[in-house]
Amino acid sequence: MILCCGEALIDMIPTPTLSGPDGFVPHSGGAVFNTAIALGRLGIPSGMLTGLSRDMFGQQLQQDLQASNVDTTHVVYADRPSTLAFVKLTNGHAEYTFLDENSAGRMLQYADMPVLDAAVSALYFGGISLACEPGADAYAELVVQHGSDRAVMIDPNIRPGFIQDPDRYRARLARMLAVSDIVKVSDEDLDWIYPGSAPLADKVAQLRAAGPSIVIMTKGRDGASGWLPDGTEVQVAGKLVEVVDTVGAGDTFNAGVLAKLSELGQLSKPALGSLSPDALSQALAHGAAVAAVTVSRAGANPPWRNELTD
Repeated sequence: MILCCGEALIDMIPTPTLSGPDGFVPHSGGAVFNTAIALGRLGIPSGMLTGLSRDMFGQQLQQDLQASNVDTTHVVYADRPSTLAFVKLTNGHAEYTFLDENSAGRMLQYADMPVLDAAVSALYFGGISLACEPGADAYAELVVQHGSDRAVMIDPNIRPGFIQDPDRYRARLARMLAVSDIVKVSDEDLDWIYPGSAPLADKVAQLRAAGPSIVIMTKGRDGASGWLPDGTEVQVAGKLVEVVDTVGAGDTFNAGVLAKLSELGQLSKPALGSLSPDALSQALAHGAAVAAVTVSRAGANPPWRNELTD
Protein backbone atom coordinates (compact mmCIF):
# COMPACT_ATOMS: atom_id res chain seq x y z
CA MET A 1 0.00 0.00 0.00
CA ILE A 2 1.13 3.54 -0.81
CA LEU A 3 0.21 5.64 2.24
CA CYS A 4 -0.43 9.30 1.39
CA CYS A 5 0.37 11.43 4.43
CA GLY A 6 -0.87 15.00 4.58
CA GLU A 7 -3.76 17.35 4.14
CA ALA A 8 -7.36 16.61 3.23
CA LEU A 9 -9.49 19.73 3.07
CA ILE A 10 -12.55 21.31 1.56
CA ASP A 11 -12.18 23.54 -1.51
CA MET A 12 -15.00 26.06 -1.54
CA ILE A 13 -15.50 26.55 -5.27
CA PRO A 14 -17.30 29.64 -6.62
CA THR A 15 -20.46 28.58 -8.47
CA PRO A 16 -23.16 30.73 -10.11
CA THR A 17 -26.44 30.94 -8.25
CA LEU A 18 -29.99 31.62 -9.46
CA SER A 19 -29.90 35.04 -7.83
CA GLY A 20 -26.78 36.10 -9.72
CA PRO A 21 -23.73 36.36 -7.41
CA ASP A 22 -21.49 33.31 -7.07
CA GLY A 23 -21.95 31.03 -4.10
CA PHE A 24 -19.41 28.53 -2.78
CA VAL A 25 -19.87 24.78 -3.16
CA PRO A 26 -17.79 22.39 -0.99
CA HIS A 27 -15.53 20.04 -2.96
CA SER A 28 -13.15 17.57 -1.36
CA GLY A 29 -9.51 18.41 -2.01
CA GLY A 30 -6.01 19.04 -0.74
CA ALA A 31 -2.78 18.12 -2.50
CA VAL A 32 -2.16 14.85 -0.66
CA PHE A 33 -5.87 13.94 -0.73
CA ASN A 34 -5.86 14.43 -4.52
CA THR A 35 -2.88 12.11 -4.94
CA ALA A 36 -4.52 9.43 -2.78
CA ILE A 37 -7.76 9.68 -4.77
CA ALA A 38 -5.88 9.43 -8.05
CA LEU A 39 -3.95 6.36 -6.91
CA GLY A 40 -7.16 4.66 -5.79
CA ARG A 41 -8.83 5.36 -9.12
CA LEU A 42 -5.80 4.02 -10.97
CA GLY A 43 -6.24 0.71 -9.18
CA ILE A 44 -3.17 1.03 -6.95
CA PRO A 45 -3.57 -0.06 -3.29
CA SER A 46 -3.46 3.24 -1.44
CA GLY A 47 -4.36 4.72 1.91
CA MET A 48 -4.47 8.09 3.62
CA LEU A 49 -2.96 9.22 6.90
CA THR A 50 -4.38 12.58 7.89
CA GLY A 51 -6.30 14.36 10.60
CA LEU A 52 -10.02 14.55 9.81
CA SER A 53 -12.74 16.41 11.63
CA ARG A 54 -15.87 14.65 12.76
CA ASP A 55 -17.89 17.54 11.30
CA MET A 56 -19.94 17.36 8.11
CA PHE A 57 -16.95 18.24 5.95
CA GLY A 58 -14.77 15.56 7.53
CA GLN A 59 -17.50 13.03 6.83
CA GLN A 60 -17.59 14.18 3.20
CA LEU A 61 -13.82 13.74 2.88
CA GLN A 62 -13.95 10.23 4.36
CA GLN A 63 -16.79 9.19 2.07
CA ASP A 64 -14.99 10.51 -1.00
CA LEU A 65 -11.79 8.66 -0.08
CA GLN A 66 -13.66 5.41 0.30
CA ALA A 67 -15.60 5.97 -2.94
CA SER A 68 -12.26 6.07 -4.79
CA ASN A 69 -10.98 2.89 -3.12
CA VAL A 70 -8.64 4.65 -0.68
CA ASP A 71 -8.08 2.88 2.64
CA THR A 72 -8.99 5.11 5.62
CA THR A 73 -7.80 2.94 8.51
CA HIS A 74 -4.88 5.34 9.16
CA VAL A 75 -7.09 8.43 9.43
CA VAL A 76 -7.00 10.18 12.82
CA TYR A 77 -10.34 11.74 13.81
CA ALA A 78 -10.73 14.79 16.04
CA ASP A 79 -13.40 17.14 17.36
CA ARG A 80 -11.80 20.09 15.60
CA PRO A 81 -12.94 21.96 12.48
CA SER A 82 -12.09 20.97 8.93
CA THR A 83 -9.73 23.10 6.87
CA LEU A 84 -11.59 25.25 4.32
CA ALA A 85 -9.94 26.73 1.23
CA PHE A 86 -11.95 29.37 -0.59
CA VAL A 87 -10.96 29.33 -4.25
CA LYS A 88 -10.81 32.15 -6.79
CA LEU A 89 -10.33 31.03 -10.39
CA THR A 90 -8.74 33.45 -12.87
CA ASN A 91 -8.24 32.14 -16.41
CA GLY A 92 -8.19 28.59 -15.08
CA HIS A 93 -5.61 29.26 -12.37
CA ALA A 94 -6.56 28.97 -8.72
CA GLU A 95 -5.88 31.37 -5.85
CA TYR A 96 -6.77 30.31 -2.31
CA THR A 97 -7.84 31.83 1.00
CA PHE A 98 -7.46 29.29 3.82
CA LEU A 99 -9.29 28.88 7.12
CA ASP A 100 -7.02 26.49 8.98
CA GLU A 101 -6.58 27.64 12.59
CA ASN A 102 -6.91 24.83 15.15
CA SER A 103 -8.08 22.42 12.45
CA ALA A 104 -8.10 18.64 12.72
CA GLY A 105 -5.41 18.37 10.07
CA ARG A 106 -3.10 21.11 11.23
CA MET A 107 -3.14 20.07 14.90
CA LEU A 108 -2.28 16.42 14.20
CA GLN A 109 0.53 15.15 16.46
CA TYR A 110 2.97 12.32 15.81
CA ALA A 111 1.77 10.61 19.00
CA ASP A 112 -1.74 10.52 17.50
CA MET A 113 -0.65 8.57 14.44
CA PRO A 114 -1.29 4.82 14.21
CA VAL A 115 1.53 2.31 14.01
CA LEU A 116 2.47 1.47 10.42
CA ASP A 117 2.45 -2.24 9.63
CA ALA A 118 4.16 -4.18 6.85
CA ALA A 119 1.26 -3.55 4.47
CA VAL A 120 2.51 0.04 4.06
CA SER A 121 5.28 -0.29 1.49
CA ALA A 122 5.64 3.35 0.40
CA LEU A 123 5.01 6.80 1.85
CA TYR A 124 4.02 9.99 0.03
CA PHE A 125 4.25 13.51 1.50
CA GLY A 126 3.58 16.97 0.15
CA GLY A 127 1.54 20.13 0.05
CA ILE A 128 0.79 22.59 2.81
CA SER A 129 0.96 19.84 5.42
CA LEU A 130 4.77 20.20 5.21
CA ALA A 131 4.53 23.89 6.12
CA CYS A 132 1.70 24.27 8.66
CA GLU A 133 2.86 23.57 12.20
CA PRO A 134 2.50 21.66 14.42
CA GLY A 135 1.26 19.03 11.95
CA ALA A 136 4.30 19.59 9.71
CA ASP A 137 6.61 18.46 12.50
CA ALA A 138 4.51 15.32 12.98
CA TYR A 139 4.89 14.35 9.31
CA ALA A 140 8.63 15.01 9.45
CA GLU A 141 8.91 12.71 12.44
CA LEU A 142 6.84 10.07 10.65
CA VAL A 143 9.16 9.92 7.67
CA VAL A 144 12.26 9.88 9.86
CA GLN A 145 10.86 7.01 11.97
CA HIS A 146 9.31 4.94 9.17
CA GLY A 147 11.00 5.96 5.91
CA SER A 148 14.27 4.05 6.26
CA ASP A 149 12.81 0.80 4.92
CA ARG A 150 9.98 2.16 2.74
CA ALA A 151 10.03 4.04 -0.54
CA VAL A 152 9.42 7.75 0.12
CA MET A 153 8.23 10.41 -2.36
CA ILE A 154 8.01 14.10 -1.45
CA ASP A 155 6.48 16.99 -3.39
CA PRO A 156 7.21 20.17 -1.37
CA ASN A 157 4.97 22.30 -3.64
CA ILE A 158 6.33 25.41 -1.92
CA ARG A 159 3.75 28.05 -0.99
CA PRO A 160 5.69 30.84 0.73
CA GLY A 161 2.53 32.35 2.23
CA PHE A 162 2.16 29.33 4.51
CA ILE A 163 5.77 29.34 5.70
CA GLN A 164 6.10 31.48 8.81
CA ASP A 165 9.72 30.60 9.53
CA PRO A 166 11.71 29.81 6.34
CA ASP A 167 14.73 28.56 8.26
CA ARG A 168 12.63 26.10 10.27
CA TYR A 169 10.90 24.93 7.10
CA ARG A 170 14.18 24.35 5.26
CA ALA A 171 15.63 22.47 8.24
CA ARG A 172 12.52 20.27 8.51
CA LEU A 173 12.53 19.62 4.77
CA ALA A 174 16.23 18.70 4.89
CA ARG A 175 15.46 16.02 7.49
CA MET A 176 12.81 14.57 5.21
CA LEU A 177 14.91 14.78 2.05
CA ALA A 178 17.67 12.80 3.75
CA VAL A 179 15.48 9.68 3.86
CA SER A 180 13.56 10.30 0.61
CA ASP A 181 13.83 8.36 -2.65
CA ILE A 182 11.86 10.56 -5.07
CA VAL A 183 11.46 14.33 -4.88
CA LYS A 184 9.36 16.28 -7.36
CA VAL A 185 9.81 20.02 -7.71
CA SER A 186 9.14 22.92 -10.05
CA ASP A 187 11.79 25.48 -10.91
CA GLU A 188 10.03 27.89 -8.51
CA ASP A 189 10.32 25.30 -5.72
CA LEU A 190 14.05 24.92 -6.35
CA ASP A 191 14.63 28.67 -6.33
CA TRP A 192 12.89 28.93 -2.96
CA ILE A 193 14.63 25.94 -1.37
CA TYR A 194 18.02 27.08 -2.63
CA PRO A 195 17.95 30.88 -2.91
CA GLY A 196 20.52 32.63 -5.04
CA SER A 197 21.56 33.05 -8.64
CA ALA A 198 23.13 29.63 -9.19
CA PRO A 199 22.10 27.92 -12.45
CA LEU A 200 19.12 25.59 -12.26
CA ALA A 201 21.33 22.58 -13.03
CA ASP A 202 23.44 23.34 -9.96
CA LYS A 203 20.35 23.51 -7.78
CA VAL A 204 19.16 20.17 -9.15
CA ALA A 205 22.55 18.70 -8.25
CA GLN A 206 22.28 20.19 -4.77
CA LEU A 207 18.87 18.62 -4.31
CA ARG A 208 20.12 15.25 -5.52
CA ALA A 209 22.97 15.44 -3.01
CA ALA A 210 20.46 16.04 -0.20
CA GLY A 211 19.24 12.45 -0.30
CA PRO A 212 16.80 11.37 -3.02
CA SER A 213 17.72 8.82 -5.65
CA ILE A 214 15.35 10.38 -8.18
CA VAL A 215 14.68 14.08 -8.75
CA ILE A 216 11.77 15.08 -10.99
CA MET A 217 11.09 18.57 -12.30
CA THR A 218 7.75 19.33 -13.91
CA LYS A 219 7.42 21.97 -16.62
CA GLY A 220 3.67 22.26 -17.12
CA ARG A 221 2.64 21.71 -20.73
CA ASP A 222 6.32 21.22 -21.65
CA GLY A 223 6.43 17.89 -19.83
CA ALA A 224 8.94 16.82 -17.19
CA SER A 225 12.57 15.92 -16.62
CA GLY A 226 13.94 13.33 -14.24
CA TRP A 227 17.43 12.63 -12.94
CA LEU A 228 18.64 9.15 -12.01
CA PRO A 229 21.13 8.33 -9.23
CA ASP A 230 24.06 8.51 -11.67
CA GLY A 231 22.96 11.93 -12.96
CA THR A 232 21.42 10.68 -16.20
CA GLU A 233 18.60 12.99 -17.30
CA VAL A 234 15.36 11.65 -18.79
CA GLN A 235 12.85 13.95 -20.48
CA VAL A 236 9.25 13.41 -21.56
CA ALA A 237 6.96 15.75 -23.46
CA GLY A 238 3.65 16.98 -22.11
CA LYS A 239 0.35 15.91 -23.62
CA LEU A 240 -1.44 18.66 -25.50
CA VAL A 241 -5.03 19.04 -24.30
CA GLU A 242 -7.47 21.88 -23.94
CA VAL A 243 -6.96 23.11 -20.39
CA VAL A 244 -10.09 23.80 -18.35
CA ASP A 245 -8.17 24.48 -15.12
CA THR A 246 -4.95 23.31 -13.47
CA VAL A 247 -6.37 22.38 -10.06
CA GLY A 248 -4.80 19.10 -8.95
CA ALA A 249 -2.54 18.72 -11.99
CA GLY A 250 0.69 18.21 -10.06
CA ASP A 251 -1.00 15.97 -7.51
CA THR A 252 -2.31 13.60 -10.15
CA PHE A 253 1.02 13.68 -12.00
CA ASN A 254 2.59 12.36 -8.79
CA ALA A 255 -0.01 9.60 -8.60
CA GLY A 256 0.71 8.59 -12.18
CA VAL A 257 4.43 8.35 -11.48
CA LEU A 258 3.90 6.29 -8.33
CA ALA A 259 1.34 4.06 -10.05
CA LYS A 260 3.64 3.20 -12.95
CA LEU A 261 6.62 2.53 -10.67
CA SER A 262 4.39 0.26 -8.58
CA GLU A 263 3.16 -1.60 -11.65
CA LEU A 264 6.76 -2.07 -12.82
CA GLY A 265 7.77 -3.47 -9.42
CA GLN A 266 10.21 -0.58 -8.91
CA LEU A 267 8.65 1.20 -5.92
CA SER A 268 11.19 0.22 -3.27
CA LYS A 269 14.39 1.79 -1.99
CA PRO A 270 16.72 -0.75 -3.63
CA ALA A 271 14.89 -0.60 -6.97
CA LEU A 272 14.76 3.20 -7.06
CA GLY A 273 18.47 3.35 -6.25
CA SER A 274 19.22 1.50 -9.50
CA LEU A 275 16.26 2.58 -11.64
CA SER A 276 16.72 2.35 -15.41
CA PRO A 277 16.18 5.29 -17.78
CA ASP A 278 13.35 3.36 -19.47
CA ALA A 279 11.49 2.81 -16.20
CA LEU A 280 11.79 6.48 -15.26
CA SER A 281 10.65 7.50 -18.74
CA GLN A 282 7.58 5.26 -18.46
CA ALA A 283 6.76 6.70 -15.03
CA LEU A 284 7.07 10.31 -16.18
CA ALA A 285 5.00 9.67 -19.30
CA HIS A 286 2.29 8.02 -17.24
CA GLY A 287 2.28 10.94 -14.84
CA ALA A 288 1.87 13.35 -17.75
CA ALA A 289 -1.00 11.29 -19.18
CA VAL A 290 -2.88 11.22 -15.87
CA ALA A 291 -2.38 14.96 -15.33
CA ALA A 292 -3.56 15.71 -18.87
CA VAL A 293 -6.96 14.17 -18.14
CA THR A 294 -7.25 16.12 -14.89
CA VAL A 295 -6.55 19.53 -16.47
CA SER A 296 -9.01 18.84 -19.28
CA ARG A 297 -11.96 19.01 -16.88
CA ALA A 298 -13.03 21.25 -14.04
CA GLY A 299 -11.62 20.78 -10.56
CA ALA A 300 -9.33 18.13 -9.15
CA ASN A 301 -11.11 15.18 -10.75
CA PRO A 302 -8.47 12.49 -11.43
CA PRO A 303 -9.21 9.86 -14.05
CA TRP A 304 -10.16 6.25 -13.41
CA ARG A 305 -7.87 3.68 -14.96
CA ASN A 306 -10.28 2.89 -17.81
CA GLU A 307 -10.26 6.54 -18.90
CA LEU A 308 -6.59 6.50 -19.86
CA THR A 309 -5.63 5.85 -23.45
CA ASP A 310 -1.85 5.45 -23.14
